[in-house]
Amino acid sequence: MLFHHIPLDAASEFPDNVALVDKAQKVTYTSLAANIRQVANGLVSSGLKRQERVGIYLPKSLPAVISFFAVSYAGGVFVPINPLLKVEQASHILRDCNITLLITTSDRLKVLRAILEECNDLRTVVLVNKEKELSSLSPSRLQLLSWRQLLHAPAASCHRTIDTDMAAILYTSGSTGKAKGVVLSHRNLVAGANSVARYLEIYPDDRILSVLPLSFDYGLNQLTKSFLKGATVVLMNYLFPKEVINKLEQERITGLAGVPPLWVQLFQFPWPGEIADSLRYVTNSGGTLPQAVLEKMRHSLPKTKIVLMYGLTEAFRSTWLPPDEIDRRPGSIGKAIPNAEIRVLREDGTPCAPHEPGELVHRGSLVSMGYWNNREETEKRFRPLKGQLEGLPLPEIAVWSGDIVYRDEDDYFYFVGRRDDMLKSSGYRISPTEIEEVVYDSGLVKEAVAIGVPHPVLGQGIIVVATPARGIEPSPEGVIAVCKGRLPAYMVPGEVIYQSSLPYSANGKIDRRKLAMQFADRFREK
Repeated sequence: MLFHHIPLDAASEFPDNVALVDKAQKVTYTSLAANIRQVANGLVSSGLKRQERVGIYLPKSLPAVISFFAVSYAGGVFVPINPLLKVEQASHILRDCNITLLITTSDRLKVLRAILEECNDLRTVVLVNKEKELSSLSPSRLQLLSWRQLLHAPAASCHRTIDTDMAAILYTSGSTGKAKGVVLSHRNLVAGANSVARYLEIYPDDRILSVLPLSFDYGLNQLTKSFLKGATVVLMNYLFPKEVINKLEQERITGLAGVPPLWVQLFQFPWPGEIADSLRYVTNSGGTLPQAVLEKMRHSLPKTKIVLMYGLTEAFRSTWLPPDEIDRRPGSIGKAIPNAEIRVLREDGTPCAPHEPGELVHRGSLVSMGYWNNREETEKRFRPLKGQLEGLPLPEIAVWSGDIVYRDEDDYFYFVGRRDDMLKSSGYRISPTEIEEVVYDSGLVKEAVAIGVPHPVLGQGIIVVATPARGIEPSPEGVIAVCKGRLPAYMVPGEVIYQSSLPYSANGKIDRRKLAMQFADRFREK
């Protein structure tokens, strides 16, 4: 099964089901499949070759979704570019990924024009709007087409593809340097959709609200798992969290996925009872959900299944915690998802004992194909496991997550911290998550991040950067007092700094490294 087979097969099984809701527009699976085939014809007719990369620099919309599957159908590789990215970040992806065709809007093309000459591989640009501007926007050496031209292109023979071919490249930020492109095969994407749809028990009558970026593997999976089962995806671009709550009520949404910063914002508001009646499940990934926020969720959504998950772009999803295990295993990120094996290994590659911290290592069909155009980083993260059968001449490759976890005797896993986020103060290795849980429990903050910055005596001094809780006066002394009462002395932050907001990455996660750079000289100044 290939990536584009997901909506095409749904069109055969659920032809009249609504696949997508984009603002006032409702699109059935039959219509979506027809559009995918038409645009694929247009891409091949425009000169797209097998396995060439196609950049999709669009807001979350029907054309963006059609483009993902049409590129796959044509035999190309789709590269979603987060619409929140600035020119410098977008141009890095265009050049690094050797994009040959770009699908975008006229406004974005105007912004990109200055750097397009540096994109030597780029041959064609497709605009999804404002066809009258085509002539004025056309750079001299590029073929400029309209979306309408793709939709009305003659039938073409699409390139043959198999499930181990590249399907997509998703760019993810790392601890150092520019974003890296994670190469995903058709098998990776289909296996991920099957696994998540299985344990979330997705049904054709589900209505999934898509609020995460489609350039984020977690956001993309909202499409794939839903289309696999003939469910409906409601696309949403929002400015304010309250809009999400309103949309949940208006659309009678049954499933919602989010990351911790989004949940923190959403549960600052009361939730109408009608949402609790319709919302069948919510999922969290992209970081540890603070216990205080989890309790608010359970109070506001007593009938809703809350599924806590852990994943990494290099292998998409690794673990999930069944809702009935939340009370039995507080703080757990769950067990291995279907069709994956998760190990906890020491630095020498040997297995850790239960409750012994080590690196989370993922093996199975979800392990991606490595980083595009980056052999050095690929060899660091994608490596063979020790103890493989000697008779196998080609070793299986697993992915080392960079995350420190431990497992219990029942193979449920518990997150300790990122290897590169771990703090080291007074000779102790400290998980920032453990400090943040206590800070959230104080009730004195809305959001909080614990970071380590250079300290002349301690090695790293601990700072908590927070936003104030709604209706409560900022109290650094109060937060520190709570920490002193619940944490050993070496884990108590030396300072609590309140800001009106915290910086976010393009995927909606708090940007810890930006904060660490911002306060790098905090203790040197004293």
